[in-house]
Amino acid sequence: MNPWPVIRAALVRYRFSALAFVLLVAAGASLSVAIVSQERALRSGSARAADRFDLIVAAPGSRTDALLTGVFLRPGASQLMKPGLTASLLNDSRAGFVSPLAFGDSYRGAPVVGVVGALVDHLSGGLAEGRLFAGRDEAVIGAVSPLKVGQKFHPAHGTHQRAGDDDHGHDAHGVTLTVVGRMKPTGSPWDRAIAVPVELVWAMHDLPTGHAPQSAQLGPPFDAAYTPGIPAAVVRAGNLANAYKLRRAYTGSESMAFFPAEALIQLYAILGDMRQLMTLLAVVTQALVLLSITASVWILFRLLMPQFVTLRALGAPRGYVFAIAWGFTALLVGIGVALGLAGGYALSFAISAWLARLTGVALQPTLGQTELLTALMILAVGLALASLPAWRMQREALSVAMKKY
Repeated sequence: MNPWPVIRAALVRYRFSALAFVLLVAAGASLSVAIVSQERALRSGSARAADRFDLIVAAPGSRTDALLTGVFLRPGASQLMKPGLTASLLNDSRAGFVSPLAFGDSYRGAPVVGVVGALVDHLSGGLAEGRLFAGRDEAVIGAVSPLKVGQKFHPAHGTHQRAGDDDHGHDAHGVTLTVVGRMKPTGSPWDRAIAVPVELVWAMHDLPTGHAPQSAQLGPPFDAAYTPGIPAAVVRAGNLANAYKLRRAYTGSESMAFFPAEALIQLYAILGDMRQLMTLLAVVTQALVLLSITASVWILFRLLMPQFVTLRALGAPRGYVFAIAWGFTALLVGIGVALGLAGGYALSFAISAWLARLTGVALQPTLGQTELLTALMILAVGLALASLPAWRMQREALSVAMKKY
């Protein structure tokens, strides 16, 4: 005998209760899947953002702070390396290029970063449009910057300005910059940044420009007599052997050199407690889902019990009644878990989009083995729980059941 017509009739009659049950299972599964997926997306996104940074040299201190400042462009209070060491580093012939990082200015919330043109070209892998800056009054914008090539703007001191603020306010520099190029997407906060010649940033803050007075030169070689201290520099090593040589050369009492991957590992270790918390949240969510499924299964069977008793009284085989009872709930659990898996994936995308706007790091959530196992576990437990009331109903004498229902 085919139990499906009876199951379908029960779904139609108790459609609102069935819908509430499905949504309950889907909501719990979605949260569990989204939590696990988002944690992995954060790790992979941050690793991709730092991938093009071979080596970072900074003043002694926290590697994590230097990483957040140099790669993720988060404002920091780093110390400066001594001018003599800075000049030696910027002119080191063992590196493919060395770019200083000069911060302290912004335009409508976007950081204005002083660099050399080689770093812009390296991070972008070639520009999407325009060209690199060739003068101190020119700038290259990130891929998602609202500025346009050819547009002029006034940078302002500090990083407090927001979109829509007046760039002619009291803290604006008396400098007019022209956008001459746009970078390709990098998947990092540099997509929102504005890269300008480092000489401009130094000049705007009344510092030596790295070259003799009245010189219009951009980039290396830098004159040691006119080179100020910098908080950090990005070193393009060229090959692994050079990278280790440069790291060893600039690791000492006056500077520290490290691979971004090293700092990311430290950062992940610091965030280890957060990962454990997210895992705990996922486990608690799953437990609540399973408890809710248990309660909902019993409620559903209380609604359906009169129909089951009637079927037994009409002589329906026990196996047929069990198939109807179990199949009804199993179908709802399966639909709920499937919707939860899709909903969790969509929720993770929404969270990633929000975090990307907040941090500038491109996040790409995926469904991995952990999320699939989580969904399968919820499904398996739900199917097992669905069989308990059906089994109990089969154990109860028909005469007792008819008096109760």
